[in-house]
Amino acid sequence: MTASDPKADLHFYLQSARDALLWKLEGLSGYDIRRPLTPTGTNLLGLVKHAASVELGYLGETFGRPSGEPLPWLDDGAELNADMWATADESREYIVELYRRAWAHSDATIDALALDVIGKVPWWPRDRNEVTLLHAVVRVTADAHRHAGHADILRELMDGAVGMNEGNDSMASKDPAWWESYRGQLERVARQSADSA
Repeated sequence: MTASDPKADLHFYLQSARDALLWKLEGLSGYDIRRPLTPTGTNLLGLVKHAASVELGYLGETFGRPSGEPLPWLDDGAELNADMWATADESREYIVELYRRAWAHSDATIDALALDVIGKVPWWPRDRNEVTLLHAVVRVTADAHRHAGHADILRELMDGAVGMNEGNDSMASKDPAWWESYRGQLERVARQSADSA
């Protein structure tokens, strides 16, 4: 068994979430990547914009490595929740490239610093804003995977496309009839459970 490289392991899982988020945009119209599909407005392009902002903050500013990227949606006085949706002027290309630049900036921080280096999260209370690089990378990775899961559900609702990436849908079956039967079984169990409660 070979020794594990913690930074390589962390990067692998972070990158898999990044790739999954961008894959969910592929083949969709400008409308579909922006349209809100939940009561709280969750949308695909907004998830990518948010993920870029999170990386630039936790893996940039927190460690004294600002990216120089303008993020007006995070400024004082910005509209509430403005990092969770893209304006009409913020194109798909702009948001995707912003996210890719965030990756490069985050990866440079991870490469440059030891995992036990302490940073200070500027938007946390001063008496408890210190984090290690390890903590920040794990936090960003967890956030990216959480939103990749949101994106997977949104995309399934739109056109049935599912999975982490083009070569890995992780689905039990590829047969639509099987899924219809499976869903029916779950519905019956849910109704039986509700009736017996």
